[in-house]
Amino acid sequence: MDDLYREIIIEHYKNPGYRGHLDPRDIAFADNNPLCGDHIEVNLRVDEKGLVTDARFDGHGCAISQASADLLIESIIGKPLEEVKKLNKDSVLELLGIELGPVRLKCALLSLKVLKAGVYGMKEASDSLVE
Repeated sequence: MDDLYREIIIEHYKNPGYRGHLDPRDIAFADNNPLCGDHIEVNLRVDEKGLVTDARFDGHGCAISQASADLLIESIIGKPLEEVKKLNKDSVLELLGIELGPVRLKCALLSLKVLKAGVYGMKEASDSLVE
């Protein structure tokens, strides 16, 4: 089963469906993981009802950080911001489908940290956003 999930991660890393920028956009936020150099930027379009109508990410880094960003962005399109705010570490790990050690966990959760900082309108992202 882990092999299937590894294949999914590699596919999302090599062929991300949601990489890019949105212009115009309603929400944008970027941050990096200083431990490994991964960088993620998230852009969202939100309608008047608070639904995410489109979303994209951009950045660079390891397969885990980039694949988790693509999977996360795919999962939030069509969802209300209130639901996006409830996403947590387990949400991302479920999307990835494999267990990760502490170093790789930071890589996997960078996109969630960036997404939630943007949704909450923060000036700076915090690791507490992914708990």
